Amino acid sequence: MASGVAVSDEVLRVFNDMKVRKTCTPEEAKQRYKCVTFCMSSDNKTIVQEEGTAIRVGDVGDAIPDPYAHFVKMLPDRDCRYALYDCSYETKESKKEDLVFFFWAPEDASLKSKMIYASSKDAIKKKFTGIKHELQANNKCDIKDRSTLADKLGGSSVISVEGMSI
Repeated sequence: MASGVAVSDEVLRVFNDMKVRKTCTPEEAKQRYKCVTFCMSSDNKTIVQEEGTAIRVGDVGDAIPDPYAHFVKMLPDRDCRYALYDCSYETKESKKEDLVFFFWAPEDASLKSKMIYASSKDAIKKKFTGIKHELQANNKCDIKDRSTLADKLGGSSVISVEGMSI
């Protein structure tokens, strides 16, 4: 925690809820997060869940037909974020679901924001035990077409992400 920034208990609760697949009713399953973004508190001392930017599993379908494209659009153009994305993908062998940790640091973000988020990344990553995939992006063009994400998930063996061919 080189930056001195703490990770809120709410962020840990969200991570644990996304990581652990509990046996639940279909209604409870719809309330699970598909993706969620995290930002700095107003005093830049704590990483918190960003209000109004989460996608729940129940939102995917008619309301949000392409959750990955919606997620990419949610990322701010001029500020940094951390995010967790529960990605469904298919390899040549099987269908899989994995959590992906995103570090979003757009080129147009302020230098102060980039420095705070970069120096605090280890604090949040240490709390997110068991994350297999991490993706850092600085431009929406880098991530909007899914190929960068597919490369992180398994490279050429990935044939689709969120039901869309690569």
